[in-house]
Order: sequence, then structure tokens, then C-alpha cells
Amino acid sequence: MSQTVTSFYDLKATSITGTEVPFSQYKNKVVLIVNTASACGFTPQYKGMEELYQKFHNQGFVILGFPSNQFGAQESGSDAEIQKFCELRYKVTFPMFKKSEVKGPEQNSVYKYLTKTQTDFPGAHVEPKWNFNKYLINKQGKVVGYFESKVEPLSSELVSKIEDLVKE
Repeated sequence: MSQTVTSFYDLKATSITGTEVPFSQYKNKVVLIVNTASACGFTPQYKGMEELYQKFHNQGFVILGFPSNQFGAQESGSDAEIQKFCELRYKVTFPMFKKSEVKGPEQNSVYKYLTKTQTDFPGAHVEPKWNFNKYLINKQGKVVGYFESKVEPLSSELVSKIEDLVKE
């Protein structure tokens, strides 16, 4: 029987290395969740994501990457291949999770929560439209922002929002 999810912190997901990760460990942190792909025009955003992670990590910020092959079949590799690509090509150190569905009937539990939770900001309840869509979670575990693929990780729009949230 599946557990009822009432909070972001009730969620859990399997890391890219196969370890179950309880999201309770992200309490009191600002979290950016991104659906990723290795063969997309937006793939170079990994570089900016890692820079963003390094800039704010010590202030209670974390990025969670969720590879998905749902947009243009641009993530066809295995979890091991994705992990190797991210580490070697972009020196990714933020947590990555196993490849999964981020929209539709097989949507993973994290993305079900992100798109179904009761929130009230522009873009609320939106399933990812393409690779590198971003969801921002505040320290209380509330979804407070959605950014489409074209919003670069180091854009002033995203950075200023993260700066405000880590100060709360």
C-alpha cells in the first residue's frame, strides 16, 4: 500500500546509483528540481546548474536532477551512462536521480506532487513541457516557482529568487 503524500518532505526517490533518498533530508533547504536530458539543445545548462549549486549550496540550496527520455528521446542512455556523462562532461556534483517519467500516466511521484500540489504562482500545476523545466521549492517545502527550459540557471530571474529564498 502506498503512503499518502501530504508534504514535499513525504516524498522519496531513487538516486541514479540506486539508493532510496527520503526528501525529509531536504527540510529547511531551498530545492530546485530539473528534468534533464543528455542530448538536448538545453543540455549545456548542466554547467550553469552546477555553478548555481556551488554558489548557493553552503546556504542551504540543493538541485535535484531527474533525467527523462520523454521529450524528443533525448535521454536514451542507462542510468550509469547518464551519471558518467554528467560527471565527466559537466562535473555535476548535485544529486541526480534514476531516469523516469516526468509527465503523463507513468509520471513519477515527485512530479505528480510538483504538478498537483495546491500552489498559486504563474505556471503552477504545469507538467514539464520540455527538458530542463525547473521547479523551485522554498524552505517550508512549498512549490513557489516554475521556470521553462529557456530560463538559464544563472539568469537574474532565477538567481534573485533563490537569493531571496535562502535568506528566509
